[in-house]
Amino acid sequence: MRICNLSIKNFRGVAEAELVFPSHTVLIGDNNTGKSTVLEALDLVLGPDRAHRMPPVDEHDFFQGKYILSKPEPAAVAAVDTNEDPIGEAEQVEEPAEGTAPVLRIDATVCDLSDEQKARFFANVEWWDDAQSCVLDQPTAGQVATASPCIRVSFIGWYDTEDDDFSGETFFTKTDEDGQRQPFRKKDKQTCGFLYLRTLRTGSRALSLERGSLLDIILRLQEARPKLWEDSLESLSTLQLSDDAEGGLGEVLESVNAALKKYVPKEWGAQPQLRVSNLTREHLRKIVTAFMSTGDGEHLAPYYRQGTGTINMLVLALLSQIAAGKQNVIFAMEEPEIAIPPYAQKQIVNEVRKLSSQTIFTSHSPYVIEEFRVKETVPLSRDAAGVLRQREIVLPASIKPKFYRQNFRTVFCEGLLSSRVLLAEGATEAIAFPAVARRLSKLRPADFKTLESIGVCTIDAGSESKIIAMAGLYRGLGKEVICTCDDQDAAVTTDMKAALDLVLMHDEKGFEKMVLAGTTEAAMERYIDSITWPQALQAQFPTPKTDLANAMQAYLSKYKGEGVAADFLVQCEFEEIPEWIRNACLAIQQLCVGEEDDPEPLVLAGADA
Repeated sequence: MRICNLSIKNFRGVAEAELVFPSHTVLIGDNNTGKSTVLEALDLVLGPDRAHRMPPVDEHDFFQGKYILSKPEPAAVAAVDTNEDPIGEAEQVEEPAEGTAPVLRIDATVCDLSDEQKARFFANVEWWDDAQSCVLDQPTAGQVATASPCIRVSFIGWYDTEDDDFSGETFFTKTDEDGQRQPFRKKDKQTCGFLYLRTLRTGSRALSLERGSLLDIILRLQEARPKLWEDSLESLSTLQLSDDAEGGLGEVLESVNAALKKYVPKEWGAQPQLRVSNLTREHLRKIVTAFMSTGDGEHLAPYYRQGTGTINMLVLALLSQIAAGKQNVIFAMEEPEIAIPPYAQKQIVNEVRKLSSQTIFTSHSPYVIEEFRVKETVPLSRDAAGVLRQREIVLPASIKPKFYRQNFRTVFCEGLLSSRVLLAEGATEAIAFPAVARRLSKLRPADFKTLESIGVCTIDAGSESKIIAMAGLYRGLGKEVICTCDDQDAAVTTDMKAALDLVLMHDEKGFEKMVLAGTTEAAMERYIDSITWPQALQAQFPTPKTDLANAMQAYLSKYKGEGVAADFLVQCEFEEIPEWIRNACLAIQQLCVGEEDDPEPLVLAGADA
């Protein structure tokens, strides 16, 4: 069983989305792209515990908060009892009429159904074609043989003007012969086995007995809840917070009882006692807390007093219990890397994948993302109109899959997770540009921004020959791509202009030469005074200040892999930073903040540009 298709309309920050999922998926993208919204949408349509939330949606669940028209008509949806679900009951659901108040809608297609699911949903089973990524309409016998049995489920939410409240219903998308749709109940959702685990920061949704927590799910699977509640409530009913000791609580309560007898007959109330609970199931759900020992001692403390990493590993253990009990479960999990070391991140991903029929993760961690194949990694992007799109990672011919895997953490991952990419032709430029941008923002905060603050990540392309290929990879994912490099011939420059959004090209053969040509002697002398002149250059430049430019060129060239050019630039004052670098940083800002709408790629070349 797996979710193969999801459609979202008018939900939170997403005006529209149409997504297709592989068996296992990691959703990636910049912050506030809509990754969590996708998981929340799945939970809204498939999560069995949303039935207990009333109302199921609110004002902030509608795109741009719009849920009322000038004269909206009330949405007509039949009431659905979510507690009981007699199969075959002819209760029907009608969608709100179009043209009335705005509605949010989520449609999910669940395929690869088990025999149990096909038997339960037989009246609503359809056929999904992976090759065409669609549900087949009146498939032939040959098409059915290669297709996957599926069901389509929809959720609609709307504002009811008559009740002045929000409503929502879940139903099978497929209509019957009369054009009606049947409700998709809580028991139906439980049969689908969708579990959504939000960020693991607290564990409260896992290690309590609140409805929908992981412990609650385990108790339900093992059919242990009725006995648990009955035994616990019976034990608590006999537990009294009183004693017979002189001056103890029992003596105080007895004095209260004696006073009470003076004013009211015993039929009204007598024998006050203190107990630990209201003795209801709902109250126990809220107050029961998991305890565990800390360190090697025997003292037990609440789970929330444990380290976040320990809590998260406990969550993994509970997930394994659930998967072992259901054998057919879909896990959706937000950011499993929170407070977890890299090896544990990998363990969580691989264990959950083994335990479930499908996993859908969101992540910003290279250690998590690299556990997924290229086709399982789904970048998301959202435009200004709220349209959410999924992209496909297509490696250029010059970037082999092996090279991509081996260099994923150090070269590719940061670019996949950002909105804008600065490709540097070498390590020197890759280290220097972010550093000098931070220096400029400190010296002139009104005029300059750090690259990080405008969403630009800097990547070492390895050489200028690889820039165009890597630009194709990132531009294919909808990202703005910039490059910085030495002077190139006319043909290469033309190709770069076509392949990138911004080309930053200086007219020197070497970044170090450009830096030294654009700085001052005072800056070079100050830098030499701040370092220990290396023994390796003592013979050639015993007194480096007497041959300042050549000594600095030799030093920057010999130790370029150690980021010495960046060290030099960050100790410079504003006028000592080469003008070309200052202009380059301003050009990047112009592209990113949109100060000027220029459809043609911009090329910055020469010190006077």
